[in-house]
Amino acid sequence: MSVTTPLVSDAVKRYTLGVLVVVYTFNFIDRQILSILIEPIKADLDVTDFGMGLLSGTAFAIFYATLGMPLALIADRWNRRNLIGLSLAVWSGMTALSGLAMNFWQLAAARIGVGIGEAGCSPSAHSMLADLYPASERATALGIYSLGIPFGIMFGLFAGGAIADEFGWRMAFFIVGIPGLLLSVLVFMTVKEPPRGHADGHSPVSGSDHASILEVFRFLAKRKSFVHLAVGGGLTAFVGYGLITWAPTFFVRSHEMSLTEAGFWLGLVLGIPGGLGIVAGGWVSDRYGAKDTRWYLWVVTIALAIAVPTGAAAFLVDAWWASLLLLSLPVMLGNFYQGTTFAQTQGLAPVRMRAVAAAILLFILNFIGFVFGPPAVGFLSDLLVPTFGNDALRYSLFTWGFFNLWAAFHYWRAGSFLPGDLARADD
Repeated sequence: MSVTTPLVSDAVKRYTLGVLVVVYTFNFIDRQILSILIEPIKADLDVTDFGMGLLSGTAFAIFYATLGMPLALIADRWNRRNLIGLSLAVWSGMTALSGLAMNFWQLAAARIGVGIGEAGCSPSAHSMLADLYPASERATALGIYSLGIPFGIMFGLFAGGAIADEFGWRMAFFIVGIPGLLLSVLVFMTVKEPPRGHADGHSPVSGSDHASILEVFRFLAKRKSFVHLAVGGGLTAFVGYGLITWAPTFFVRSHEMSLTEAGFWLGLVLGIPGGLGIVAGGWVSDRYGAKDTRWYLWVVTIALAIAVPTGAAAFLVDAWWASLLLLSLPVMLGNFYQGTTFAQTQGLAPVRMRAVAAAILLFILNFIGFVFGPPAVGFLSDLLVPTFGNDALRYSLFTWGFFNLWAAFHYWRAGSFLPGDLARADD
């Protein structure tokens, strides 16, 4: 049954998107603040680089990635706004509790709590935005939503570095965690749940039409475009999470910056070029993909291939300002995948599967990228210490960008299969 009159006004769409961007910003502030605090926590709790990689990546990501799917199943059946509000309250509270940790295991438990809370956010948000924005605008809308990533990283680095230098690392967790509890109240009171399938002209999904996790997984596994974009996205995330987790520590160790300086300059680089890359990636993908759907993903192939040589050079130069300048381009181009990867997943999935489809994609991205990326960088850094000493992290990070070439190959293959898979999305 087609929808003949708009059920959601443009003002409501814009407001919902705006609030979700703020929620996602808090998501990444609380997720990434640990990266600027690695050095003081390592010294205080006596943890190795590999251990800090486990805390910043694995402890969080395993629960975040795994629980995303059952929570998405709930989102496909329940009020998504309420799930986002509850999730926000949980992860914000656990971030604040991180400041009370007295050893590795207590901090790991708090990080697990953050991961559990954050697992309920993005699948629900992706599903809501797919119901608000039609396919021709979806990559742009999800790109705007993904601005929460660079905004959150930027503000987390700004605040975390300055607060840690002035008041200690524990206070940094308290100050960034508590405001999220207030934001959760705003979500409950002002955000409206959109009708499912609204943007695509579908009638609401009945309770009997909901799909299981296994059913959605089997459906997506038969779409070669999804398999390739998921692997390509995972490898891109592997590079990205390794970078944003360890780059602050690299500038502290190899360029002798304070936490405040590293947080400020890296916040600017990861925030501004990173945000431009997310918006530009969504816009360029929508522009060229409207003419030839293969370009929705081929745009990412080109961006990742260009990013590799500049990213490698950024870790070899001696001047800190040159390193930051060189990092700006791969940070921007490395974010081109965000909006269109999530948008094409929503386009490939029928309405009744969308939240779970988003969760399956996020599971793959975070399992490859966040579970393995940060600890792998730390592990290689520990191995290189006997050879390179204080510059071991420099050469560990140098190797990371080359994985983007592998990712670029998968996005090229995904684009080749995308037109046919989109044509049978409702099969």
